[in-house]
Amino acid sequence: MYKALAGKQLRSTQLATARGNLWEGAVRSSKTISSIMVWLRYVRTGPAGPLLMVGKTERTLKRNIIDPMIEMLGPKRCVYKAGAGELVLLGRTIYTAGANDERAAEKIKGLTLAGAYLDEVTTFPETFFSMLGTRLSIDGAQWFGTTNPEGPNHWLKKKFLDRARLHVRRDGTIAESQAADAIDLHRFSFSLDDNPYLPAAYVANLKIEYQGLFYKRYVLGEWCLAEGVVYDMWDDARHVVDIIPAIDRWMCVGIDYGTINPLSALLVGVGTDRRLYVASEYRHDSRTARRQLTDAAYSEAFRDWLGSYEHGGGRGVTPQWVFVDPSAASFMTQLWADGVPGVAKAQNDVRDGIRSVGVALGSNALSVHRSCKGLLSEIGSYAWDPKAAEKGEDKPLKVDDHSVDALRYALHSTSHEWRPLLRPKLEVAA
Repeated sequence: MYKALAGKQLRSTQLATARGNLWEGAVRSSKTISSIMVWLRYVRTGPAGPLLMVGKTERTLKRNIIDPMIEMLGPKRCVYKAGAGELVLLGRTIYTAGANDERAAEKIKGLTLAGAYLDEVTTFPETFFSMLGTRLSIDGAQWFGTTNPEGPNHWLKKKFLDRARLHVRRDGTIAESQAADAIDLHRFSFSLDDNPYLPAAYVANLKIEYQGLFYKRYVLGEWCLAEGVVYDMWDDARHVVDIIPAIDRWMCVGIDYGTINPLSALLVGVGTDRRLYVASEYRHDSRTARRQLTDAAYSEAFRDWLGSYEHGGGRGVTPQWVFVDPSAASFMTQLWADGVPGVAKAQNDVRDGIRSVGVALGSNALSVHRSCKGLLSEIGSYAWDPKAAEKGEDKPLKVDDHSVDALRYALHSTSHEWRPLLRPKLEVAA
């Protein structure tokens, strides 16, 4: 059930009158519902002509925007034609598209548009966004978009948001720009606290989970640099344990593959206390061992490691999944040939993976056994790349990152399993 808009939510719908209108800021802060209400109004009353809806991918667009509209309006007034690239909304046909790479601009070449809705704008290539502006050529055309903050050097922030003619700030005050280079853009900035309908426990838990960079961006709604250590919530005293409790399920192994560089494998289980444990690590560094291993030798060592792990009076474990660095095709083939079950490519979105690890650490849902020397030597000093931040990119330094990459593969590839398991009260509608 959707509730009436209030406060900044309502104000933003009243002020979304510019050629461009963008809701930006914290997660779950009501950006999406506010922007959807304006878009529905525009579909009914805006100028005649083709309309477009865009997400990072069509799948994310459907999940984030189209599915909530179907829930609000019913399947007869909001009909998504999967595979056809079309949505029939309130009787009006709308093109749908994904914009996740530089080729996306080709999808809208030649279009003449009366309006557009854009989800997760910071994930679009700048070339696509610039092309879209040239396509909105029908008299009175407007676009409406949402995004979470990124670094202050991101192209959307520097070239567009900083030049907005009207800005509703996070504190609720309104700034109107008289600068000569101001553009016809209204910007609405949200923090997590701008959504009055979120349960207090949910908000409190998010503020605990998101720390450091992600707290600033996804709770406070700030555009801030990725700088310093990546996992600034890491605390040896809190996260390192000497004893692993009884394990309900050996969920996965994450593997970062290397020949000259180290190969690192981390075994992750879910304890009877409903928490995650990195229980053991296999690591081979050919530089210190002065011996490179073949894929067959790695596979044998990997299987010996799992087979010899002692726990709860038993010996040997069979994890449900073995998530491998996606670039290590030959090693995956070797594991399959040797009958290792559950081998799959790891999810390799670096920033989202870092966020998954950060959530597990920030909510105190993850502990690491003291025997995992490689991971413990890397995680406290794993740092953001300052040169990438200057370009508006969030990238960690590629230095001493083999075990932390293995951890990212393990936790991000299974995040859909352990998030509801460990924090079921966080799974609420917003």
